[in-house]
Amino acid sequence: MPRRLRDFVGVFGLVYLGVCAVLLVWATVVTVGDSSDESMAGVIPLLATAPTSFVFLALPANGVVFFTAVLAGAAINAGIIGWCARALRRGGRPPEGPVT
Repeated sequence: MPRRLRDFVGVFGLVYLGVCAVLLVWATVVTVGDSSDESMAGVIPLLATAPTSFVFLALPANGVVFFTAVLAGAAINAGIIGWCARALRRGGRPPEGPVT
């Protein structure tokens, strides 16, 4: 795992990205294996990456848009999770770094 990614999203963000990846693979396998075209498995990864993934739902529906929505939603949400974890760890102290 690249150190910069782990530093940016933190452990909780990496766990979230892993869960989203597992859900995306699961939904793809279930949808491909279902011949009746009635699978709703794709809804689960979209809900797991909401609200960011909902922005992409306005685009024309196809597989590329679905994967882009889930991947972008997971990346943005993992960044937010990492930011929140850093802020909670810092507590009431101001952020470290040069004062401008």
